[in-house]
Amino acid sequence: MSSNGCSSITPNDKEVLKQIFSNGLVNDDELDATANIENQVQDDVVENENEVQAKALEVQAIHEAEKGDSTTALVLCSQAITLAPNRASAYNNRAQVLRLKGDIEGAMSDLSKAIDLSHERGPVACQAFTQRGLIRIRNDEKELAREDLQKASDLGSNFAKQVLAAMNPYAALCNQMLGEIMQKLQKGEA
Repeated sequence: MSSNGCSSITPNDKEVLKQIFSNGLVNDDELDATANIENQVQDDVVENENEVQAKALEVQAIHEAEKGDSTTALVLCSQAITLAPNRASAYNNRAQVLRLKGDIEGAMSDLSKAIDLSHERGPVACQAFTQRGLIRIRNDEKELAREDLQKASDLGSNFAKQVLAAMNPYAALCNQMLGEIMQKLQKGEA
């Protein structure tokens, strides 16, 4: 633990955070890191001074989460929500931090709020549906997970499409059979 109470973050942890916050929506090879973060805090709210300040707090929160300081990230996201309570992205980003901290119930509440505020459209809704779907898989709510992931897929999430494909029992059977064949080939059994 470092002096600020945060453990060091590994490159693998950074990749996991990137996937949590971007859900495969943005290819970092195509966009620089700043553009990626800006994409994560977009929504349909017309920006006044509070929204501009809230957006800046969200960007700062994402940076803190990437550094491993989820406590500061949570405080910043909550401040963004206080400033602009109708910003869907603030709830979506806070949900990611809550999820990292193990508060699944709080994350689910914020994801549902983000979906409602986004009117189930745009990149924030896509991210929120994906994250809520993943939590529902974890909670063994497969049908609800499929619904959320399908909505995310319809909104353009390739990651959600991959998870949906993996949830398909026929695809799982094919993957299992393919894995067995590959193991036999590697062992020289044909």
